Amino acid sequence: MSDRLAVLPQYLMPKKALTAFAGWVASRRDGARTADLIRWFIRRYDVDMNEAADPDPAHYASFNEFFTRALRPGARPLARADLICPVDGAISQFGRIERDRIFQAKGHHYSTTALVGGDAGLAGRFENGHFATLYLSPRDYHRIHMPCDGRLLRMIHVPGDLFSVNPTTARGVPGLFARNERVVCLFESARLGPFVLVLVGATVVGSMATVWHGVVNPPRVGQVREWHYHDQSIVLKQGEEMGRFLLGSTVVALFPAGPLAFTPDWAATRPVRLGEAMAGLGA
Repeated sequence: MSDRLAVLPQYLMPKKALTAFAGWVASRRDGARTADLIRWFIRRYDVDMNEAADPDPAHYASFNEFFTRALRPGARPLARADLICPVDGAISQFGRIERDRIFQAKGHHYSTTALVGGDAGLAGRFENGHFATLYLSPRDYHRIHMPCDGRLLRMIHVPGDLFSVNPTTARGVPGLFARNERVVCLFESARLGPFVLVLVGATVVGSMATVWHGVVNPPRVGQVREWHYHDQSIVLKQGEEMGRFLLGSTVVALFPAGPLAFTPDWAATRPVRLGEAMAGLGA
């Protein structure tokens, strides 16, 4: 079956209703039933609870608390690198941005302008730059951390579809990451310049949250919303948490043109872990 045929049912599914229902279930505090749901999920997706700060499923009051669980201290040491991987997951794609075009999968590209919500000025700061698209599966750790030090400048919530973001869907849905709901976070780095972390929503992703704002969605008001932080001093260090998914998805990182070089062992579909070396900036 072709990827386009495989994803056809997603066009017909009531994705927003399913997502709202999943968010409601995940936030409920049902005692033993919640613990049973968490244990089933651990078995179904082979989740390694030995890495969790609290490995006991019964200690999580809701599924969301389990899903956004913290790691035990020392579980993800940070490499000595200019840019570290911000998440656990797998590499979907990475490389150069060709003018305003980002590679999604064979036969599919999308524009940086569309990804950031239609702001051509913001997108232009990454023309001929670099990108990395990182997919978080259900079994992964679902907090997002900083690839380098950065000062927060702006956050944009862009409404959109809620397709799945798994590899099959990435191959079968044109412009997937620029059509799904997303939260665009713009930072400034003293050495790198501007960089963006885009948290991409998906089917049953109940919400996305950042450490400075809390839950960004819901509400889903159907229009672009923006927050500006130029007059605030919100600075996050390399490796610090910046956000999390309440049910998992994808992060797209954008970096400006320049001497950035991804580490030689990076390759599409390769598993990655938070804290490993991602790229260097040269001299």
